[in-house]
Amino acid sequence: MAQKKIVLVFVHGWSVTHTKTYGSLPERLQAEAKGAGIDLQVEEVFLGRYISFHDEVRIADIARAFAGAVEDQLAGLLADGTRFACITHSTGGPVVREWWHRYYLNRPGSGVCPMSHLIMLAPANFGSALAQLGKQRVGRIKAILSGVEPGQGVLDWLELGSAESWELNSAWIASDGKQVGAKGVFPFVLTGQSIDRKLYDNLNTYTGEEGSDGVVRVAAANLSSRYVRLEQQKPEQKPRNKPGDSIEWIAPALEISDFRQSPTAALRVVAGKSHSGADMGIMRSVRKGTRDKASRETVGAILACLQVENRTQYRQLARRFDAESAAVQDAELFEREDRFLLPDSYFFHDRHSMVIFRLHDQEGYPVTDFDLILTAGPQSDPNHLPRGFFADKQRNRLNRSVITYYFNHAAMVGAGPVVDAAGKEVRPALPGTNMLGIKIAPRPGEGFAHYLPCELSASTEMMEAAIQPNSTTLVDICLQRVVYKNVMRLDRGAARRGFKTISPDDEIIED
Repeated sequence: MAQKKIVLVFVHGWSVTHTKTYGSLPERLQAEAKGAGIDLQVEEVFLGRYISFHDEVRIADIARAFAGAVEDQLAGLLADGTRFACITHSTGGPVVREWWHRYYLNRPGSGVCPMSHLIMLAPANFGSALAQLGKQRVGRIKAILSGVEPGQGVLDWLELGSAESWELNSAWIASDGKQVGAKGVFPFVLTGQSIDRKLYDNLNTYTGEEGSDGVVRVAAANLSSRYVRLEQQKPEQKPRNKPGDSIEWIAPALEISDFRQSPTAALRVVAGKSHSGADMGIMRSVRKGTRDKASRETVGAILACLQVENRTQYRQLARRFDAESAAVQDAELFEREDRFLLPDSYFFHDRHSMVIFRLHDQEGYPVTDFDLILTAGPQSDPNHLPRGFFADKQRNRLNRSVITYYFNHAAMVGAGPVVDAAGKEVRPALPGTNMLGIKIAPRPGEGFAHYLPCELSASTEMMEAAIQPNSTTLVDICLQRVVYKNVMRLDRGAARRGFKTISPDDEIIED
């Protein structure tokens, strides 16, 4: 049987200045492809390099440059119809996804994409919580760099809830999935959830965050995601208690108007791997020799991805990866660190969920001043939320209408007790809840143009739509902007009078 020709292209992560970040993965894949008896031949390995540590360079710029690199450097190899498989690390994932979307998915008549497989290692598909720390602080974190400050343009994309990442990910969620296949691209995500304690930064707890590899959350790496749109009802007059009471406008109900799930995307959580570093990094820790057991899981998963040739095989591998990921996360749930002369430290690596909320009004204008309160239970009470469910919250610096919540999924929905190897209970069962609701108190809440408070009553529907393990949900909230008719009046006649003291009055503009 003729061997299959594969051209491999490697794309690195943020602010990398040397291709040593790939470790020995290229050489290891070349060795294992033949040694494992797989009908696979690696003809060429191209080590991609791009500049991401200059402030003016953005993800879109790098995607455009990648298009030029493919045309300039791979044209000869791809002239006979051969396609390339791409392996990315960290920010490389969003870079290549942006290129794929810009030049093929969003361009009618572009033809078949020259990339057949996209294998993303620890990709920051929905961003990284570290990006908000600022380039100087991020540049000092050992888990990422070696004294190199990342560019601000790239960090802006990577900040949770950025406009660019929302656009790319919402387009992916809204797609019909036909782009995944033999004539499209097979996307894969491989990521770890372990923390390399030697790279932990005591000043930045995100480097040891549960549900992450020290830089990227599993939920932020995973392409399997959802979109929920919530809309506030039209304003209506509040019933008067007695004749003569002033008119008051209310719009208390917030309702689900749209729900979408992304196409199936294969996710593999790899045991014992962190984001970077020569010892545990999912890419850099790979050794050349095939006797390197620590990297066997990573290499084996990549080779399995490269073997996929049709949608049936892709779905089968995605299901296999789901089972293997569950086994890894169950095995890594409880970690005990033995400390000499001190009590042992206990770490629980629960599955986590991420929800990114974006608020705007019916005109599309962002709502930047608001309180967003989560509720639970039949009474939609915030006091009924389970203990320990909340892990983190970030508001995007540039888009103040966007806020990201990070949840401990096990605490949120409930989980059984955790026992150690000796059968001793080290954590009791977590009760959880099966209902989630939202209360919004937007501002301004009065004046000629303002917003009205509203609420989505807690329900199982919202819980299941928004909170899924190892995954991100985009929640679009559309509020009603109330505008009073006294904002603009046309007086009859030529009478001249001041209107500085005019009040909003009672009548509003009803669209």
